[in-house]
Amino acid sequence: MASAFKLSYHQRLFLLLLAFSWSMILCFVVFQYYREKQCKSEVLNVQLQIYNKHLLKSIDKDFDYDVYLRTHEQPMEDLRITLIDMSGHVLYDNMLSIDSLDNHKSRPEIAQALRSGSGYNISRHSDSDGRLYFYSATRGDGVIVRSAIPYSDSLQELLRADWAFLWGIFIFSIVMSVLAYFATRGIGKTIERLNQFAANAERGEAFDENEAFPHDELGSISDHIVKLYTHKRQLTNNLNHELKTPVASIQICLETLLSGIELTEEKRQEILGRCYDNTSRLRRLLADVALITRMEDGRQSIDRDEVLIDDLLDEISEELESLSDEQQMTLHRDIQEPIKVMGNQSLINSIFRNLTENALAYSGGKNIYVSLLSHQEGMYRICFEDDGCGVDPAKLPRLFERFYRVDKGRSRQKGGTGLGLSIVKHAVLFHGGTITVDNRPEGGLRFTFTLPDGLGKNR
Repeated sequence: MASAFKLSYHQRLFLLLLAFSWSMILCFVVFQYYREKQCKSEVLNVQLQIYNKHLLKSIDKDFDYDVYLRTHEQPMEDLRITLIDMSGHVLYDNMLSIDSLDNHKSRPEIAQALRSGSGYNISRHSDSDGRLYFYSATRGDGVIVRSAIPYSDSLQELLRADWAFLWGIFIFSIVMSVLAYFATRGIGKTIERLNQFAANAERGEAFDENEAFPHDELGSISDHIVKLYTHKRQLTNNLNHELKTPVASIQICLETLLSGIELTEEKRQEILGRCYDNTSRLRRLLADVALITRMEDGRQSIDRDEVLIDDLLDEISEELESLSDEQQMTLHRDIQEPIKVMGNQSLINSIFRNLTENALAYSGGKNIYVSLLSHQEGMYRICFEDDGCGVDPAKLPRLFERFYRVDKGRSRQKGGTGLGLSIVKHAVLFHGGTITVDNRPEGGLRFTFTLPDGLGKNR
């Protein structure tokens, strides 16, 4: 029963944001209300202070303040004027008999005027007549003038906060709450979907990785996580598939040898040779997978140093010359300066050797061309081409996929693992470069990639 009323992540996030936002808005509204009332009170106090000072000037000139009050315009109706000496005794009040008034020294506005020269009190009941007044007191030479306005409807209207502004804030808050709902719903759905993906992955259940996440930072992170898991799962599935063939072949060969049937020496050697070939294929496959995993998981732990591409090409050229006439390919170079790459020797070696092995196994050509296209902004731009048959343009985008083969039967017959070009791409990306592939107009494949120059270590 409790789980039926469990709030979703989106609902919890929205309510939390709503509670925080409305708490802030409420605090602001209360502050704004009292601040606005305070400002209006200060403006009213200034008006009364000016009036008080004019009255003090008439007193200093020995004018009759009764006459002054009757002959001068007052800032507000029903204005009560009280004169008080420095000891707090009331000297004059235009509304009440001074005999009925006690000492005023303890009144807040009077005490403040005695200390600082002026003071006011926004709302206080008079101990003399019980009415609610706004008081403003000003200290003069030996006397204090206090003006007081009773809290009539007009005064309350004057001091009332601007409710139009507050209503504007309230409506704005409602609109922002609606927008927050949709914003948190998007975030919540992304989190819930990612959580569902994690649960499905843990249970080994299917998950629709093709459903797009929102186009924001959280959606991008989620999409990367799903794609990474998908790639890992594909690698595992493909690796499992690729291992089955050589393992099954080795098992059949061993079962034949262990069965006790009589075999000619030639047949026995053939079976052993088949076991050796499949074992070698397994070794290469595991080595290639380990290399890709190393690049993906151990980026910071792989050493980098200056690698001379010219020396590597010399080695490859010699190896090509030692092949049989049927397999032999000639390496041609168009390089105007020494290529010194800052990278890992093993990974840089894997780039050129895997491209060479790919050309040997599948191009059907007789020539390999390696050229330096440019050297600028700390990067070498290198082109690796062959003059073979090329690849169907529709299949070019998939050449770097793990275990992808243009001709599966021919690839396995050649002993390839299906990871060579994937290793090339990962090795180039590992060094901060880029790589593309297309068909040469003259025929054959053309790989164009960039690698950092050896000056990178000094930057």
